[in-house]
Amino acid sequence: MLVVGVSHKTAPIGVREKFFLNPSQQDLLLSELKNHPQITEGFVLSTCNRTEVYLKCLNEDVGPSFVVALIAKVKKINFDFDTGLYVYSYEGPGALDHLLRVACGLESMVLGEKQILGQVKLAVERSHGAGTLSRYFNILTNVAIRAGKKAQNETQISHGGSSVSWAAVKMAEKALGDLKGKSVLVIGAGKMGGIALEHLQGLGVKKIFLMNRTGEKAEALAAKYNGIPSSFWNIREILSEADVCFCAVGAPHYILDKEKIADIASQRGGRLLVLIDISMPRNIDPEVGKLADVHLSAIDDLQVVLDNNMKKRSQAVHQVEDIIRQKITEFKVKIAKLEHTPGTDFYEHRRMPG
Repeated sequence: MLVVGVSHKTAPIGVREKFFLNPSQQDLLLSELKNHPQITEGFVLSTCNRTEVYLKCLNEDVGPSFVVALIAKVKKINFDFDTGLYVYSYEGPGALDHLLRVACGLESMVLGEKQILGQVKLAVERSHGAGTLSRYFNILTNVAIRAGKKAQNETQISHGGSSVSWAAVKMAEKALGDLKGKSVLVIGAGKMGGIALEHLQGLGVKKIFLMNRTGEKAEALAAKYNGIPSSFWNIREILSEADVCFCAVGAPHYILDKEKIADIASQRGGRLLVLIDISMPRNIDPEVGKLADVHLSAIDDLQVVLDNNMKKRSQAVHQVEDIIRQKITEFKVKIAKLEHTPGTDFYEHRRMPG
């Protein structure tokens, strides 16, 4: 077993977004894995803070350089830097331990975040659909998911705010004093945008504007959170009024560039505009942060906020590590039974004809 990846612990956001795989790119990578003669199983986890490829291989020829080259092929890019400075890999027991730590939130930027478990589940479901999971990884991922659930339900590893979106709202409060009476724009009606809206409730926000590529989804969320569904065509007018903008879109390009924000800032009479980009890849040009009267934060900037909420969670780490050890033992017992079942070829290749 092998895992190769980059994360917020080893790579800045500018590197992580080069490794980030959108859903169609994940499907392409899984197809490449399925057709490789030395790979029997695999799945891909790609989030705002990590991209990891988990593999079960027939020999040791498959390694980090192979995975990096495959990602470059799928994304149709050339890495113009030494990827070895940022890429990590674990084999065998180390890979097993790493997956369980990820599923339990111990490797997250927000220690104990709940969203990572759902992201692991989605990665597993995608791999099931692609036909790249078999006996070993089916058992492994089931154990990892159960470990994550047990950690969340039986420890305080997720105490208090537990998401990047929560930290983004806290960052906005820190920049503006508080959000009472303020106007807010949320761009993106996906998971992270929805969680940001949840955290805005009860803060006395005057107006919430909501934009999304799919109008129906924006309207549904706006109705749920008493917001105002808005069109991208009106973004200049809305940003001229808004005090803070949370961007959680995940578009493959910048949707707010320096020229556009400079024009908007010139119409605000010196009022501070707070922009918080929690997209991956980033959707607000980093150059925007150089403008006067504009405060720009990205995912990596949220660490300062997160560090202040970690005491109770840190105290739960040992409990979660005990859960991981129990689940590793459970996994080894299950695998041992499978390997010794009469008539079972444990390493049977799972690829379907054609």
